[in-house]
Amino acid sequence: MGMAAGDKAPTAQQKLMGTCNTEATGKKGDERKEFMKSCLSDGKKRQQERMKTCNVDATGKKGDERKAFMSECLKKD
Repeated sequence: MGMAAGDKAPTAQQKLMGTCNTEATGKKGDERKEFMKSCLSDGKKRQQERMKTCNVDATGKKGDERKAFMSECLKKD
């Protein structure tokens, strides 16, 4: 099944939410709330660290070259 012309790829936040949601399977109530809060927080920290690393690695690149590099770098796990 392909994406329709108007569909966009999920954002990093949406992917993180999906991952945390899957990992929270079976948890309920306060346990689930705490797990989701922790999972989402950790994911944001990892994304920020990845952004810093990619920025350093992109030194010297400009314009479309930098944009393409950053896009690929930020997709890596």
